[in-house]
Order: sequence, then structure tokens, then C-alpha cells
Amino acid sequence: MSKRIGILTGGGDCPGLNGVIRAVTLHAYNTFGWETIGIRNGFEGLYEQQYVDLDPARVATILPRGGTMLGSSNRANPFAYPLKLPDGRVEIHDVSKICMANLDRLDLQGLVVVGGDGTMSFGQKFIEKGASRIVGVPKTIDNDLEATEYTIGFQTAVEVVVDALGRLATTAESHERIMIVEVMGRYAGWIALTAGLAGAAHAVLIPEIEYDIDKVISCFNRRSARGVPFSIVVCAEGAKPKGGDYAVAVKGDATKQDKLGGAGERLAQMIEARTDYEVRTTVLGHIQRGGTPCAFDRELATRFGVKAVDLIAEGQFGHVAALENHRLVAKPIAKAVKKLKLVDPAGELAKTARAIGIELGE
Repeated sequence: MSKRIGILTGGGDCPGLNGVIRAVTLHAYNTFGWETIGIRNGFEGLYEQQYVDLDPARVATILPRGGTMLGSSNRANPFAYPLKLPDGRVEIHDVSKICMANLDRLDLQGLVVVGGDGTMSFGQKFIEKGASRIVGVPKTIDNDLEATEYTIGFQTAVEVVVDALGRLATTAESHERIMIVEVMGRYAGWIALTAGLAGAAHAVLIPEIEYDIDKVISCFNRRSARGVPFSIVVCAEGAKPKGGDYAVAVKGDATKQDKLGGAGERLAQMIEARTDYEVRTTVLGHIQRGGTPCAFDRELATRFGVKAVDLIAEGQFGHVAALENHRLVAKPIAKAVKKLKLVDPAGELAKTARAIGIELGE
């Protein structure tokens, strides 16, 4: 059996990925004497056979760096892969058999797949096709994987949003404006609600609770009547009004999901059409995914990376490293992708928001 393992990072980038790469490489080398090979740009690199040798010296300084030294791709779906033909046309093909053959040629002790729900679902499909030596590490700023309490990148994204809320609050107060901050999270409201609580927002709109625009405006009116003529609103990109649809910036296709965007601006237009408030919208976008990871994500990435190597050593394939009650455990990859982990509208986080007067638009 080969004495080397592989690792790839798929989907969108996030803070903490380099921490996983570093921990996997160091633990594999220091504890088991294994070499580590990095597969570039997620499953694209597996198809294109683009690899890089990793060693302790190469990963020594990457822990504080954002992004991923291996590169990533959120369009590298090996089961619906865009192939460019000689005439310039692009056709969608299932290249999973080629990926499987390339994986066999690598002859790995195990493959660490670092990703969110999309990447994990690809990993699960490969397992079902017979690629049995796969383990997972959950990462996504959305924090929407069912198998784990926290995913890598989430906490850093929250801190970025909280910092932005603090900066925008002074401008909102100075100009007596309604400031709307649109944040990522796709169909889950974890970033919005967590950052809204920590950043002293006055209204938080999340995908799990369709909002009544009149309730949101009533929140502003109550504050204005108390002599506070400004408000901060955190609007998740997946938030939608009662009876409305998601705001989609770019429609998806066979290779990618819908790109959400515009929820904040839609909310601003609804407020301005009904009131005389001055409204401004800030879309944080990819700022939430970039830059140096916070201490929590550095630690979690390191713990997850070590756990992933342990799973390989123990032969516990088909599982992801997961956090449960502050402890690391192994959960089946199938559980990680079975359904999205969403905010419970009746849960503790939402109850806390209501208790301190945050308007959820219900």
C-alpha cells in the first residue's frame, strides 16, 4: 500500500483552508511518515492530473493566510464538467470515470476532500462508485452542513460582518439613515443572525423566516419615535419577503447553482417606496470569504486536519471530521450532505434576537 495521502480543496474559498492543508501535511509526515500530495483546483485537478508535492517546509508559513494554496473551483463538478471543444463550444460531460482512473493511478492511502455541501456530495458519489478511501473536512462560511456544529470559515466571516456593522453604524447615526448590509449564507441565515446579534443590528432578515415589509418598517418607526432616527439591518442574501422569491443575480446551470444577490437592494427599494427614510445598501460579498482566518478558524482547521489523517489511519473512510459538543467526532459523509443545516426560527438564537428587540420581520 502506498505511503502517501492526497488532499484537495473544492468549492468556494474560505479562511482556514490553508490551516487544514498544513495540519494534514504535518500530521501525516510527523506521525506516520506519509507523504502528502495536493490536488490543484478541487476535482478539476483530479481530472486534469494537476498535482503538487507537499512537505513540512512548504506548508510551514501558510496557517495565517486566507484562501487555499492548492486553488479551488466551484464549477469543477466531475459529474457535469464543462469541456471546451476545439471549435470553441462548451459541452457538459460526466468525467467521473476519468477521475476515478486518475485516483487509482495515484495509489493513495487516502484522500482528504475539503469542502461544503457540493464538494462533499461529489465525494459521496465517488464513494458510491467504489472510491472507498475518502474522508472529508467540512468548510463553508455558510455553516450549513448538518454533520457539524461549526464549519471552517464561518467564524471569520461573522467577524468580518460584525466589523462592517460597527463601521456602518457611525455613518448611519451621523446621517440618520437606514443602513442595509447584505451578507452571504445562501439558503441559511447563520452568518446574518450570528453577526446581527454580535454587531447590535436592529433588524435581521434570514431565509428561514419570510419577512413582512410592514413589520420591518414598523421597527424603524418605533426607533424614530424614541428619537433614534437611524437603523442597521442585516439582510441575508437568501432573505425574501412573504410570498416572494429569492433574489437571483445569475441563474445556475448544470455546472453551478443559482448565484444569489440583490436581496438588500430589493429591500431598500421596498422601504423607499413606502417611507421617506434615506436608505443605503452595502453588499459585503467576497470580503467575507477572504483574508486572514481568525484564531477560532485556525484552531478548528488544525483540529479537523489532524482528525482527517487519523480517520485515514484508522480506516474510517466515508466519514468527515465534525465538531459535536466541542469535541471532534466522525460523521458519515452521507449525513453531511443529506440536508442543509438551517436556523431554527423557534430555536435559541432566534429567541435571543427577539428577546433583545431585534426585528426578524415576522
